[in-house]
Order: sequence, then C-alpha cells, then structure tokens
Amino acid sequence: MTIPCTWKHTTNIYEVNLRQYTPEGTFKAFAAQLSRLKDMGVETLWFMPITPVAQKNKKGSLGSQYAAADYTSINPEFGSLKDFKDLVEEVHSMGFKIIIDWVANHTGWDHVWTLSNPEFYRKNPDTGDFQTASGMDDIIELNYSNHEMRLAMIEAMKFWVRETNIDGFRCDLAAWVQLDFWQQARTAVEQLKPLFWLGEFDELDHPEYGKVFDASYVWNWMHRTKDFCDGNLSFVELKDLLVRYSEIGDGSMRAWFTSNHDENTWNGTEYEKYGIFAQALAVFSVTWNGVPLIYNGQEIPLRTKRLEFFEKDTIPWTDTFELHDFYKKLLTLKSTHPALRGGDSNVCTYLLKTAVDDRVLVYMRVNGEASVLTVISFSREQISFNINGESLSGTYTELFTGSKKNFSSDTGFVLEPGGFSVFYS
Repeated sequence: MTIPCTWKHTTNIYEVNLRQYTPEGTFKAFAAQLSRLKDMGVETLWFMPITPVAQKNKKGSLGSQYAAADYTSINPEFGSLKDFKDLVEEVHSMGFKIIIDWVANHTGWDHVWTLSNPEFYRKNPDTGDFQTASGMDDIIELNYSNHEMRLAMIEAMKFWVRETNIDGFRCDLAAWVQLDFWQQARTAVEQLKPLFWLGEFDELDHPEYGKVFDASYVWNWMHRTKDFCDGNLSFVELKDLLVRYSEIGDGSMRAWFTSNHDENTWNGTEYEKYGIFAQALAVFSVTWNGVPLIYNGQEIPLRTKRLEFFEKDTIPWTDTFELHDFYKKLLTLKSTHPALRGGDSNVCTYLLKTAVDDRVLVYMRVNGEASVLTVISFSREQISFNINGESLSGTYTELFTGSKKNFSSDTGFVLEPGGFSVFYS
C-alpha cells in the first residue's frame, strides 16, 4: 500500500539542469538562485541526475548525466555529498520540496556494478558483452529478472532518502522498467517517508503505471500540439485528445509542460515548436487538471537557445527575466486557489461552449464556491466570441491585468492570435 503525498495537489515542478545552470555548475552556485525561484512561485525542484557520469563510451567531453557510474555517489562536477545535503536543508528551510532524477533502466559502461555484480546486467547473446539500451550505445541495460539487483537498486534509492532527506523521484524511462519493480520499490522506500513519484511515461500508452506513480508525462499531448502548430492536426482532434486524458481520472495526475531537457536539446525550444502559441500552452499547463512542469531558463525565455547535452553550455541568463512575473502569477494561483488543485476528485473540470469551438479552448475548474475560468485562442487571427453557459455568472478577476469582469452581463471576448485570459473568483 502506497503512502499518500499530500502536497502533490498544489505543487509545481521546476527542472534543474545543474551542469548548465551556472558557470560553476555546482550545488553551491545554484543556491544563490533560490530566492528568485521562491519569488517566482516555484515549489518543487527536480534535479537531473546528480550521480557520477560513466567515462567508458561516453558521448562528448562530459558524457550523459543519464549514464551513471555509481548510484550512491555525487557527480564531482557538482560538488560533494555534504554540498548536496546542505542544499537540501536550505531548500527545505525555504519551503521547497526537492526530487532527484532516478535512472533505473540502465547505467553507464563502467558503473561499479559492472565489476562487482556483472550478473546484474542483460547480456548481448551475439557478443556476450553487456546489452546496450535501444538506440543509445553509451548505456547498458539492467536485468530486472535478477532479484538481488532489484534489492540493490532499492537500497540505493533508500540511500538518498535516508542520507539527504529528498522528497521524491523523477523516474527516467519508467515504462522501460517492469511495473512490479516500481510497486516493490515504492512500498519499500516509503517505509522511510511519503514521497512524490513522477514517471516518464504517458498514461494513455501505459495506464497500468498510473497506479504506482503520482504523475506522468503527456508525451502524446506534446507531440500532437506541435502537429497542430505545424498545421498537421485539427484543433478538434487536439481537444479529443484532451478528453482522453481527462477520462483517466484523478487516481493519478498528468505533468503538463512545453519544454524539458530532452525537448529543448533535441526537438527545439517551446518557441521553435509552438511559435505564437508557446505562452498559451504554458497557461494551459498550469491551469488544467494536473501538475505543471517548467524547464530552467523558460523564465528568460530561451526562445532559440538549445542547451548542449554532453558539453558545458551555460544558460544565457541576463538581468531581465521577461517571464518571471508571468510564471509568478500562474504558479501562485495554482498553489493557492482551491479550484486548481490537481488530481483532486473534489475539483470539476469542464469545457464551456462558444460559437468558435474549432478555434478556442474555454474551460472552468470548480471546487465548491471557488472557480477559475481559462480562455485560450488557438487561432492565428484575432477572434471575437461569446461564452455560452448559464453556469457562468458573477464577477471574476483577471489574473494578468487585475481587471474585473461581470459574466452575468458580459460574456464577450476579443483575443489576439494565441491570446489568453485567466479569471478567478
């Protein structure tokens, strides 16, 4: 039986690529940014893998952070174990939660287990050597038929909870690992404390994993929204996909995002992918049912900057964080407004009708007397319309302007291409 993580309903997730975050690329250097992130409304910090990077068959000069050389040590690029413990203590004192990336499917070629426990790995029947992961020759796959390997993996996960007091895990390629391992691991590790579990899988493709993880990725939504922006998918089809996600229910949550480390590096920034709809999709990610995920640098924003994966490539910070207040307003509303609680069966999320439903997304989220209305244009032209629905009445406050609107007498909107408004009562 899993232990509930109560804060998951109101949190957001900010992904930290520590290697690229500062010129130093260390825990200590990152700590200087905590006050800014706190002011922006960030609540949960997700650190990409902090374990040492394998050197054998590595890519580039620094290698992949997802090719671990040891599950219970710190990457010396980032500092020491004490440095990380100090950071965890500081973020907790400021009210943040912290989760770390956990790469359970594979390790690098010179992970300590390759010498101490080679039987922990799958073998290539043709070469007799370790089995490389699909499409990635710098990593080798673990053998989940090996009972002792499973126990060693669980002990390694316990190490970080016990020794550093982290609050959860983001589990890389979760669906590449047998479901029963995650069931076994969560039960065992949460003997120490309740944790938040974010799985890299899409619940539409792997619904059974949603019974273990608190939240999952929306890869289908990611790809299909780009198809829409490229003109290869109708907006009606996009809304149909949204309905399919909603039908999953509140037993788990979806993590909505416009960028992360993979997307930014390999597929382009949110502005390269979505163009004029980038900010509109960010508004959706925070106000729809689930948990919003932001990649470091989106607050600048990184309009055309793709961060290198295997080399040092510091985020080009400036003194101006153009979208700081944009995210601050959204994230603060998410964390404080009862109607934006994610994965809460007390909250009802439903679409409202307009005469232009093929071009706009209008939805209400309601929890008792509290409600939030989000209106997003997916049109490339200015659009005027009225919202239909007898349930929409009373005066609401617009999030970004602070202006008031009485929907009992005025349900009209004029939105620019990719425009949006968020109203709360």
